[in-house]
Amino acid sequence: MVKIRLSRGGALKRPFYHVMVTDSRSARDGRSIERVGFYNPVATGQEVKLKLDAERIQAWIAKGAQPTEKVKYLLKEAAKTVAA
Repeated sequence: MVKIRLSRGGALKRPFYHVMVTDSRSARDGRSIERVGFYNPVATGQEVKLKLDAERIQAWIAKGAQPTEKVKYLLKEAAKTVAA
């Protein structure tokens, strides 16, 4: 099954996550199909905290990809910021 999930990057104590479309059998930071955004939980100042390609994510969901709980939450957050 294809999943939309987070892949961790960044330094120690400074997490940075890529939102990836990947096969559910691959490792968290392993092989992926497509990168569709990023999430920086420790963003400060003018740094961008969340950027998602909603069009590509919806296309993958239409093809049967399943987003994780955190990705669902991030999609809702991104929709709130676009609406505001």
